[in-house]
Amino acid sequence: MGSNKTIVWFRRDLRIEDNPALATAARDGCVFPVFIWCPQEEGQFYPGRVSRWWLKQSLAHFGQSLKSLGAELILIKTHSTLSALLDCINAVGATRVVFNHLYDPVSLVRDHNIKEKLLELGITVQSYNGDLLCEPWEIYDESGNAFVRFDSFWDKSLHMQMEPVSHLPPWRLLPAPGKFEKCSIEELGLEDETEKSSNSLLGRGWSPGWSNADKALTEFVEQHLIDYSKNRLKVGANSSSLLSPYLHFGELSIRKVFQCVRIKQLLWVKEENSIGKESVTLFLRSIGLREYSRYLCFNFPFTHERSLLSNLKYFPWDVNQGNFKAWRQGRTGYPLVDAGMRELWATGWIHNRIRVIVSSFAVKVLLLPWRWGMKYFWDTLLDADLESDILGWQYISGSLPDGHELQRLDSPEIQGSKFDPEGEYVRQWLPELARMPTEWIHHPWDAPLLVLKAAGVELGQNYPKPIIELDLARERLTGAIFKMWEMEASARASDSGGTNEVVVDNTVGTGNLAIPKVMLKEKAPCSTISSNDQKVPTIQNPKCNPAHKKRSKYIEEERPNRDKMHKGNGIKGTSRTDEDLCSTAESSATEKQATSRFSFSVPQYCSSSESQPLHEVESSDVRQPLQVQIDREHVSSKDVAAGT
Repeated sequence: MGSNKTIVWFRRDLRIEDNPALATAARDGCVFPVFIWCPQEEGQFYPGRVSRWWLKQSLAHFGQSLKSLGAELILIKTHSTLSALLDCINAVGATRVVFNHLYDPVSLVRDHNIKEKLLELGITVQSYNGDLLCEPWEIYDESGNAFVRFDSFWDKSLHMQMEPVSHLPPWRLLPAPGKFEKCSIEELGLEDETEKSSNSLLGRGWSPGWSNADKALTEFVEQHLIDYSKNRLKVGANSSSLLSPYLHFGELSIRKVFQCVRIKQLLWVKEENSIGKESVTLFLRSIGLREYSRYLCFNFPFTHERSLLSNLKYFPWDVNQGNFKAWRQGRTGYPLVDAGMRELWATGWIHNRIRVIVSSFAVKVLLLPWRWGMKYFWDTLLDADLESDILGWQYISGSLPDGHELQRLDSPEIQGSKFDPEGEYVRQWLPELARMPTEWIHHPWDAPLLVLKAAGVELGQNYPKPIIELDLARERLTGAIFKMWEMEASARASDSGGTNEVVVDNTVGTGNLAIPKVMLKEKAPCSTISSNDQKVPTIQNPKCNPAHKKRSKYIEEERPNRDKMHKGNGIKGTSRTDEDLCSTAESSATEKQATSRFSFSVPQYCSSSESQPLHEVESSDVRQPLQVQIDREHVSSKDVAAGT
């Protein structure tokens, strides 16, 4: 064992097993494990109540594990992560800092800035991949461009050589000597006194912690994976792996999950078990979507604020706070949507199928800005994951080349019959509809008065009437799309003086779409030369707007037909550089602006153009700009409380 003194900076990698940063530090000398909580740097990414509850439990569990190995996890609450790291370095005389990568825009900029400052002081900094199967800068097409279609990305990923897990858990840790003023887990302030009573219910259904994550993985693979393909059409909790919170907080290694499932795949292929093979394929695809979410955020770091394709730049959103409140509280009058939103509030978790349904309803039926919904998910989900939520909301909004068509509006009634055919899910979360016959459970507005009376349902009284008729919603959506096209055409005519307007059919390909090209900036060699170290993107052409979707047949036929928009996959992406280059890149003004303190506030008013900033709600409570308002709404809502 070496004589190095190493600071191991933990974030969302709270596990002992397959933790490359911890394994490296433990092998080379003394370790000083530290977790730094800096609410000011979280800004609008400050986690919601249930997410902070999970983090608190996970930290306690992880701290006990480290202590049993011989080292204590130092908890620090600070106003500056860099200052806290410098204090740790001075306290123990450390010569090296190691950590595992994060890929969201805020972390990329922060980590890069911290690395540069420490390097200037002569501190060695090394970082590792502890979160993905492959790094985002390792997967490009033959031309060196980033993939913008999931199937192409995942097919390339699956064909890449993946090394088996080699980071064995340390059997003991040698603590670095030194005195440091630490704080207790309660002093971190992850849980307010007013939140503890509500949070106590979470412990009945969830067990945070890396060793519990290992048990959850084993149970799923051995007992439930075989039925994954069959259960995907159900919306209850038992139809999912329930591994997402463990993966988000890094309590579970994605490499271990992948390898365990692949072993089952080989077994079922040998046994010619078609059901098992289909289940594995579908589950691996869900892993691929998680990988893809980080891939997109790395290569296109503006996607938390702007759509990848600028199809929504001129979309006339209906900035209606009343409708937004009804959606949040589960009072839209559409049972499947309302059940999902009430489950989200009560438990902090909903099935991915329900996430798609409720988000689609918000964007396409209510025409609410997609960023509002994404922010609400961030505030309320137990497994709130910025990259995954960005992918989901952009997919629903038609902002990805292989996403939902913008004009596609699915009926919650039909979806209810498909995914909750017996109405059990709706009855569980909408007790006011518990006595409704299955025939009418997903569309009570069509039920005869005698049926409603027998079930104790008074539409407009104890359960709301539909917030909007679907036929009208379809008309509004179609009208909004045409208005978006008109505004886009007007803007182009204005920019070109009305003389250069060119209408191009976009059915051939998307290679000419002007997505900003993100490069990996080359730097001179430094003390952290390593193929493991993090690379950071920088926008090559920040003045270039995201792709405008072009059309000719839409105007001629006067009807939406977005299927043809997405054929082709030649969109320019990122360019690779030598993997052995030092992992540094400039933090451009564009990136800093994209991670501004109030960039994620839910606005009081939103213009119809995505090119203009949203007017945001500023709260005196920086940590929870929206949560306090939501808490008040739900505390006074009897019907929502009944759902818990």
